Amino acid sequence: MNFTQEPIFIAATLCISVFFANWLTRFPWGKTVGIPILVIVLCAIFSNIGIIPSAMDGSPVYDGVFVYLAPLGIFIALLEVDLKSLKNAGMPILLMFLLGAIGTVVGVLVAWFVVNPAVEIGDLAPAVAGMFTGTYIGGSINFNAVALHYKVNEAGNLFAATTVVDNLIGTPWIIATLILPKYLQKWFPRKKLASAASAAKNEGIESISISSLASILALGLLGMTVSKVLVSYFPQVPEIIFLTTLALILAQFPSVQQLYGKHTLGFFFILIFLAVIGTLCDFRALSGVGSLAGTLILFVGLLVLIHGLVIFGVGALFKMDWDVIAVASQANVGGNTTAIAAAESLNRPDLLIPGVLVGSLGNALGTYVGFAVAGFL
Repeated sequence: MNFTQEPIFIAATLCISVFFANWLTRFPWGKTVGIPILVIVLCAIFSNIGIIPSAMDGSPVYDGVFVYLAPLGIFIALLEVDLKSLKNAGMPILLMFLLGAIGTVVGVLVAWFVVNPAVEIGDLAPAVAGMFTGTYIGGSINFNAVALHYKVNEAGNLFAATTVVDNLIGTPWIIATLILPKYLQKWFPRKKLASAASAAKNEGIESISISSLASILALGLLGMTVSKVLVSYFPQVPEIIFLTTLALILAQFPSVQQLYGKHTLGFFFILIFLAVIGTLCDFRALSGVGSLAGTLILFVGLLVLIHGLVIFGVGALFKMDWDVIAVASQANVGGNTTAIAAAESLNRPDLLIPGVLVGSLGNALGTYVGFAVAGFL
């Protein structure tokens, strides 16, 4: 029996990674790096040396994290949100998100003419450019939508290579957006859009009781159930919108505000999600596609670099809050869940709902812009 493929062992390893990442924050360098980055790096190492499989290889554990645990983590994290803290963050993050989307399109066009991927990829090169446009405006939903339309998924090696490169470049950018705000705030101080009090509640050790734990999980699971039922009646509305709305409404009730452990539990589930993201950095998967891998890495690397320069550069000119820029960029590059993870990791509960909302806007816009870019090229 190959125990490395055993779901129980995989789940245990993900939990051990979170534990060890948290333990490393006892050291000054570990605290500087932060738990989310350490979790991603640890699981990337574990998957590449064969301790656990990559999420690219598939596992019931990874499927469960994506389908159930990540949405549950988002819902529970949003139970902390105080609507009064959103008034200053809403419009700025929307503007930064739209700026990031423009940066993505500019990045795709520049990378297209600099790298000239059509030489290596062939007739499907414009479709691939559209896929990366979509995914770096609103997440993987758009990536797959464009791929299915142009039948890129039927070109086995090409589709596998684009998926791996997407994760190999996207995951380091998640890490970068968690690191950059800390140092940019130190070197180029910016006024925070929210009061310190809104973030201070997440500091320190949070107590939790059996009653609170049961209540939080019940609310989360029931919220996911109701969202799925509503989607069956209104399929044109993304499920995350229903999930977000339910959590936001519940978060305003005093009885929910008094539940202890929301931050601890929600952040733990999000860390497990980030651990799975780390396993997607599978360098071995690129070995079978030869020079195509190098072309895609150059193309996507240049694309993301330009996106970053545009959103952080223009944001700097307007003296925008660095945390807002980082969460907006994550809403572009990773979608709802990584935007939530960025807001949690930066200790900005006021950016949770704005991050989800602009991430949902990205889901709506990304596919259209992806098709437009593919058609233009």
